[in-house]
Amino acid sequence: MGYVLIVEDEPDILELVRYNLEKEGFSVRGVSSGEAALNQVRKAPPDLIVLDLMLPGVNGWEVCRELKQDVLYRSIPVVMLTARTEDSDVVAGLEVGADDYVTKPFNPKVLMARLRAALRRAGDPGEDRHREERISIHGITIDITRHQVTCKAEAGENHTTAISLSATEFSILEFLSRNPGWVFSRSRIIDAIRGEDYPVTERSVDVQILGLRRKLGTCGQLIETVRGVGYRLKGKD
Repeated sequence: MGYVLIVEDEPDILELVRYNLEKEGFSVRGVSSGEAALNQVRKAPPDLIVLDLMLPGVNGWEVCRELKQDVLYRSIPVVMLTARTEDSDVVAGLEVGADDYVTKPFNPKVLMARLRAALRRAGDPGEDRHREERISIHGITIDITRHQVTCKAEAGENHTTAISLSATEFSILEFLSRNPGWVFSRSRIIDAIRGEDYPVTERSVDVQILGLRRKLGTCGQLIETVRGVGYRLKGKD
């Protein structure tokens, strides 16, 4: 079934999650600190990480950020499991690249469903072979396999600038770029990049779009707001 790393400093919760994963046929390793998590990932990269936020030493946000910035580990899905439920916490999790966000206390069956969904979204290799590896539109180039984005400051210029995006910002830009001219609601955008019933507010999507526009500079104006509906990437001329 796969190998899951649980990062949790509460022994009872760690054992509960371990029990349910092993019952589903997963191989499981548990650690109780952020430092131990990073060391374990480097020794034996897991297929999925269940990550608590409030950890001794290096916290869960920092662990996720470091992994998602490393080309060797950024494709590993990370599901945050935490007692923190504020919108700001969900936004912070999205910004560092978490693939899902489950709050405590949790229903074990719901958690297992979320973990299986995260593994599915991590990518079916057969499906990936049929996806475009590079998208170019309006001077923006998105290299899917390398997780890189470049854009031209002005139309017709040869000089391009590399853009550093979070995992969520990259996914939103990819989704909009595959559907230029189409308007999508905030909930539809989240469904497309995270799956249905992802626990996120409309404000969280607005924050992601704001950050994406800022990082894209002059290319950011290509992401248009359709008042009362949502967002779209300017259509092809």
